[in-house]
Amino acid sequence: MNESLLNLLQTVDTPTVCNAIEVAQGKRGFDAFTRGTMLSSAPESGAMVGYARTAKIAALRPPEEPAEVIRTRRMDYYRHMSNGPRPAIAVVEDIDFPNCIGAYWGEINTTVHKGFGMGGALTNGVMRDLGDLPDEFPVVAGSIGPSHGFVHVRDIGTPVEVFGLRIADGDLVHADRHGALVIPVDVIPDLEFAIKKLLETEKLILEPARQEGFNFDAFEMAWARFEAART
Repeated sequence: MNESLLNLLQTVDTPTVCNAIEVAQGKRGFDAFTRGTMLSSAPESGAMVGYARTAKIAALRPPEEPAEVIRTRRMDYYRHMSNGPRPAIAVVEDIDFPNCIGAYWGEINTTVHKGFGMGGALTNGVMRDLGDLPDEFPVVAGSIGPSHGFVHVRDIGTPVEVFGLRIADGDLVHADRHGALVIPVDVIPDLEFAIKKLLETEKLILEPARQEGFNFDAFEMAWARFEAART
């Protein structure tokens, strides 16, 4: 992913990227996106874009493994998050879903991950400390709650699932208050052009619709230009 594409992806929302992927593929039917309503810690912030660094956690019950195993895995987790390609997003599946109680993403953990140079977190689990999370580190989560429960790391670097979206370590992820998607590798060379084409095409409808005196006749002409531009 070149810098120009990265900068563009950070300025557009996830629905725009979802549509642009279909433009790049030349057909409808792209389905590598989350299902259901997710929550954003910073809904007015821009999108987070980066390569997934994956892990799984649990929190409903105390871990059954020895404490030393849990401590070692915790450090292995942070080592994994601190390494790898950048930009990066922490993508963490809570295996207690849909009964998640452990707010893994609070002030301390988000600040640590931001310090590692990561751009945000995506999870089906819980976030908290909403007034104290660091700037420029959005969290898109499944719920909000007060407790960390018995939260502990279960797996590192394995494929995860977040709201119906399968994500492998290293996948390119785009996420915001609408949810998240995985950008297919094969569309990356064409994605910047596709986004720009999509935005220009949408203006053919949006600009007339925002003008005073817009009516059905104006819509019909605008829609014809819009349809011609899409084919």
